Amino acid sequence: MKLYYSSGACSLSPHIVLEESGFTYETERVDFATGNTETGADYRTINPSGYVPALMLDDGQILTEGPAIVQYLADRVPEKRLAPSAGSMERYRLQEWLNFISTELHKGFGALFNPQAPDAWKNIVKAQLARRFDHVSNRLDGKVWLMGDDFTVADAYLFTVLGWGQYVAVDLAPWPNLVDYQGRVASRPAVQAVLNAEGLTG
Repeated sequence: MKLYYSSGACSLSPHIVLEESGFTYETERVDFATGNTETGADYRTINPSGYVPALMLDDGQILTEGPAIVQYLADRVPEKRLAPSAGSMERYRLQEWLNFISTELHKGFGALFNPQAPDAWKNIVKAQLARRFDHVSNRLDGKVWLMGDDFTVADAYLFTVLGWGQYVAVDLAPWPNLVDYQGRVASRPAVQAVLNAEGLTG
């Protein structure tokens, strides 16, 4: 398999899951400024939407959208317990989290990265994000991971999105549960390996 990624983008989530899963895989960086991959390929010929992540499967198929990719990977290694079994109520709870992170957090942060967004709008978005952080912090209270005792693909995604705060002046200090959670995820050996590989440490 090959993951097409951009350093620190939402593709960090499937990158973490690939490493946690123990797969043998390749990565290829995408340069959004040129639209090309590091080998010079036009990325839109791989993913017409033009954004990451994209996962090339061993049979040549391309799978896109982070929540779909991470569930595909988790289902290939059920012994890693990165996702509850398909059809179980816990699996729907996982999907509930993946959808919340995607629509309520990921998209919110996206607006803060837009250089054309006026400051007044960014302040509104930050206030909305703060309410979402309240929710996540409350749900994490007394838990190690989002789903309880098992690290899952939802944790890889939440870690990725919360990490963007440092780039857009969103301070997580008012939510110590989130700060502690980020530290727990970051300390995992697989996560450290991926952060190093993407040049996100130091």
